[in-house]
Amino acid sequence: MKLAKLVDQISVADQIFVNDLNTIADQGFKSILCHRPDGEGSDQPNFEEIANAAKKHKIQIQYLPVVSGKISDEDVDKFTKAFSEAPKPVLAYCRSGMRAASLWALAEASKLGLASVLEAGKKAGYDLSGLTMRLAGNKSQASPKVSHEVVIVGGGAAGVAVASSLLSRNSSLDVVIVDPADTHYYQPGWTMVGGGVFNPSTTVKTMASVIPSKAKWVKAAVAGFDPENNQIILEGCRVIHYDVLIVCPGVKLNWNAIEGLTETLGQNGVTSNYRYDLAQYTWELVKNLKGGHAVFTQPPMPIKCAGAPQKAMYLSGSHWLKTGVLKDIQIDFYNTGAVLFGVKEYVPALMTYVKRYNANLHFNHRLSKIDGPNKKAWFVATDADGNTSTVETTFDMIHVVPPQQSPDFIRASKLVDENGWVDVNQDTLQHKSFTNIFSLGDVTNSPNAKTAAAARKQALVVATNVLFYLRKGVQRGIYDGYGSCPLTVERGKVVLAEFGFGGRLLPSFPKWLVNGQKPSRLAWILKERILPPIYWWAMLKGREWLAKPIKDNTDRS
Repeated sequence: MKLAKLVDQISVADQIFVNDLNTIADQGFKSILCHRPDGEGSDQPNFEEIANAAKKHKIQIQYLPVVSGKISDEDVDKFTKAFSEAPKPVLAYCRSGMRAASLWALAEASKLGLASVLEAGKKAGYDLSGLTMRLAGNKSQASPKVSHEVVIVGGGAAGVAVASSLLSRNSSLDVVIVDPADTHYYQPGWTMVGGGVFNPSTTVKTMASVIPSKAKWVKAAVAGFDPENNQIILEGCRVIHYDVLIVCPGVKLNWNAIEGLTETLGQNGVTSNYRYDLAQYTWELVKNLKGGHAVFTQPPMPIKCAGAPQKAMYLSGSHWLKTGVLKDIQIDFYNTGAVLFGVKEYVPALMTYVKRYNANLHFNHRLSKIDGPNKKAWFVATDADGNTSTVETTFDMIHVVPPQQSPDFIRASKLVDENGWVDVNQDTLQHKSFTNIFSLGDVTNSPNAKTAAAARKQALVVATNVLFYLRKGVQRGIYDGYGSCPLTVERGKVVLAEFGFGGRLLPSFPKWLVNGQKPSRLAWILKERILPPIYWWAMLKGREWLAKPIKDNTDRS
């Protein structure tokens, strides 16, 4: 938690967590204002979790969510009222603290003066200069815009990888990454954390440490896009102009889509490896369960790492089998989809482990509601004729995967198709309507698996094609839909699924070395020991080990 005082009565912070409430209470805060909508990030606890912890400390708390970069006059009015009525001192928080600081500045500028609020923000570590015109009373004008050759929206795996790939090809490029986060996560490692294999700390680094040294970093959230004028609008009404835009902010986890889930996450046996702070809780539940009912769920597609929901089941079953308690545990896997895995060649090997762990498979079952304290869950079941019914089950532990969608600021833009995903040519990853916009990673509508391995291959294709567009490269790259899903079927063995568009198998190794359709010890070593260093030291550094882009026939030389 990064906590900074604006004036005596109010401080602001970035995202707070339940274990921060002791410190907040010790520092004497009487009220908390939450300005971050639930579901913005994969490392974000929901408001109900924070509210429950605050109440234990007798701290008043209010939920006043504000969409990043879109602070309305109504938002300011709500803040003004809440702040005036709240017991002091007040702590206001959001993702980075910027929205909270901006709300305070907009509410107090007429009383304290423009210079005073700007100075207070600066001392607290927040540059509020982008609000200057609005703070001064002219709400119709935005701050002067700045220009960059290549602007990348998103500092996750895809964003950092494509920046590094671009700069490894042409170090003179003017590249800027726009992302408000302080931390960067190796999300493929969270399944291993949930299985007791990795320590959570090995899956996280500071954002500053992974941004390429030759790239600039704008630590801000994007509010919107203006593709006709080649510019993006940041929080605080700042504008950045681009020659080429690369869009890769990842997906939004929609925890609120499941009734009752946000109130019980991280307690009552309810967990998810899709959140950094909960993966360790998964392992605690698995270790401590000696008998009872374990439930695992999978939401509607598309989701990132479609194999992750069942990986949690396999690693849990492996632990229970090896510790001799599996005979006393009932495992149920509820899948919204109609098949265990989308590429049929890998299903026989997976079914071997389904049978080994005596897991019951329930297809066409979507988790709709959960009651943590009473250990009950409800599913909407759909039969072959499309008729639906409600199925109720109890649990001792349940691993939940939330429905997923593109971020709100993406869905509200002109860049998306009818389903809300960035609309690209699947071969070149170039936008179908705006030729100077490219996209990669989980946010695109390209029909490939949403995995880190896919982003790694896509980064090279996008880098090649951006340079071609800028007339700084002579050849274009083609993406074949490659994605990889190392299915951890037991501790020590992996079914290494590698495939492209249409489910075409695309193995990286000869069959005699790693047969992806069978569980392999070598594939486990790859997952446990080799892929993490490849991620940190190759993918994020612009090194193209085993990842050359396919060249098309267009040649400008």
